[in-house]
Amino acid sequence: MSVSSAALPEAAPSSATREPVIAIVGNPNCGKSTIFNALTGLKQKVANYPGVTVEKREGSCFSQHGKRLRLLDLPGAYSLNARSPDEAVVRDVLMGRRKDTPRPDAVVLVADASNLERNLYLTTQVLELGLPAMLVLNMMDVAEAKKWRIDLKELEQRLGVPVVPMQATSGKGLVELKAAMSRQLPVPKHTPPMPTEISAALDDIRLDLTKGGVLHDCASLLESLYLISDHDPQHYGIADAHMSRISACHDGLEKMFPGWEDRLAGARYDTVESILKDVLRRPEKDEATFTDRIDAVLLNPVFGVAFMLMAMGVLFYTIFALAAGPMDWIDGAFGWVGEWVTAHMPEGDLRDLLVDGVIAGVGGVVIFLPQILILFFFIGLMEDTGYMARVAFIMDRVMGWAGLNGKAFVPFLSAYACAVPGIMATRTIASLKDRIVTILVTPLASCSARLPVYLLMIAAMFPAGQVAAWQKALVMVSMYALGTFGAFCFGWLFNRTIMPGETSLMVLEMPSYKRPSIKHLLLYMLERARIFIRRAGTVILGLTIILWAAMNYPKTEGDPSSQVAHSVAGMAGHAIEPVIKPLGFDWKIGIGLIASFAAREVFNSTMGVIYAVENSDDEDITPLREHMQAETWPDGAPVYTPLVCVSVMVFFVFAMQCLSTVAVVKRETNGWKWPLFQIGYMTAAAYIASLIVYQGGRLLGF
Repeated sequence: MSVSSAALPEAAPSSATREPVIAIVGNPNCGKSTIFNALTGLKQKVANYPGVTVEKREGSCFSQHGKRLRLLDLPGAYSLNARSPDEAVVRDVLMGRRKDTPRPDAVVLVADASNLERNLYLTTQVLELGLPAMLVLNMMDVAEAKKWRIDLKELEQRLGVPVVPMQATSGKGLVELKAAMSRQLPVPKHTPPMPTEISAALDDIRLDLTKGGVLHDCASLLESLYLISDHDPQHYGIADAHMSRISACHDGLEKMFPGWEDRLAGARYDTVESILKDVLRRPEKDEATFTDRIDAVLLNPVFGVAFMLMAMGVLFYTIFALAAGPMDWIDGAFGWVGEWVTAHMPEGDLRDLLVDGVIAGVGGVVIFLPQILILFFFIGLMEDTGYMARVAFIMDRVMGWAGLNGKAFVPFLSAYACAVPGIMATRTIASLKDRIVTILVTPLASCSARLPVYLLMIAAMFPAGQVAAWQKALVMVSMYALGTFGAFCFGWLFNRTIMPGETSLMVLEMPSYKRPSIKHLLLYMLERARIFIRRAGTVILGLTIILWAAMNYPKTEGDPSSQVAHSVAGMAGHAIEPVIKPLGFDWKIGIGLIASFAAREVFNSTMGVIYAVENSDDEDITPLREHMQAETWPDGAPVYTPLVCVSVMVFFVFAMQCLSTVAVVKRETNGWKWPLFQIGYMTAAAYIASLIVYQGGRLLGF
């Protein structure tokens, strides 16, 4: 995956004319993002680095002297020897190789104090780059619980940078961190631990890459080292034109010094060990920690699975039980706004557009914000506490049965919130085969965009007040379980047909349990809510307006129902009705299916617009589900029977129906081959599964 047509970045603005840029760097699960959130609060923005599907988090804070600082939360990395797009971004930002991001003026290194040996591997690599730096030892409480003692003053002296102890989840050490960031940070004087003969060979390679235009004239030996270490087939961040020269340099060095990379890694670990000698003191015998005692239960083959299932059940029950009140408030607010506009605007297309298009359509999606916030709260809670890794461990055996790498569960679990970050998370899977298979099946996880559709269909299935929340939750869990089972089945199939081969082993870090940061969780929820509302206010709003126009033009005489039936949208719905009628769907549902290909949740706003248009003469605004429950076929039979509602949900379980996901798959796989295959197989699976449900149900008498 080449992300740049040139190897050398354009000149960045002088540091004297811009805000100081401070990069926050560390291993995954070291608390780096918690520290970033504590420093920036709501003053942050999230996007992607141009050209790669790697999240870019920027924010700002003020030093103790009132100077504004620009903070970059770089992706978690284990090494500057890039083996993934995330690590390539860290490498390129720290070396000033990215056009879109200036080279940092300073670096805040974050390390897990309870896993210091492994964390200092990356720390020493960054210190050798010659950037002003400081080290934050996070999770000091975990290290103290293990009865580890760290001589901070001696560690400062050996590293040559300030060391600040922290407990980020509680905010302990935050004041000291801000004070250190406000001072002039020292430039560490470290040289890479490598044999003289390899250093000389790397210097020759640096000159060769400089002559070839791959590196600047002033590039360091380390830049050549980390570029030739990037010999992954996707050569992240390196222009195609330079890849052959870099590969030749790597192969030449390997021929001269077989196993040179292992030698350098061993030398670095020796350096880390010498740094920690007499700095880190551990008890002769490690005692069982809080994490060990909890894991004895939560990783048990029986109790661990039972707890995980119980946690999932609580999640879905909470989505229904706690969100009911806020949903009613949102529904009432949109209803009041619609009534106010109707009362204060003259009749005409503009009023109809606002009431029946914008308000009804956007309201039909925003009403589900409380459930989505609850979902993201639970996902954030599992990530913050460290339980997410345990779920992946428990599911490893199941994933292995499906022919998926155990690491595939982390992207798959992320996809329950949204398939886009789930697919992006497959970058952690080293094997290209396993990565492709995971990408193909990840959209089958029931994301939050499907949630509004499920909730609407469940509401249409059951008359108000006649079933308990746990019964609705059971239907919801069934849909999630069906999507998960379908993903495993297709993973098994793809591993034996289109992508045969051995599945790579999973190596998963098991972080210590941590107390969650409420502030971090709230920021996470607000960030996702902002993305959801922005989508409702842009994509869904635009589609709603188009749908309203399609359902109102060309104008016809007669009742509103006749208007919709003879509109552009109505004609499209009638055109596909013969194809979808075997699934139990009428032409109105067909309009929803067509519109929802842009985004699944648009189905709700489409149905809201359809029924708002049809009943535009009613003064009383009736909830959408009641309109749907009253809908009938020409022979008087109800359309939205429980069987049809289940058929609609099953269709959405398997259908792609998301242009954003298609775009990300195209970017991740670097072509249209896999996205088109994915659309084809998922659409076919959705149709067949829905057909079996509806026709099978009728044969059984439902």
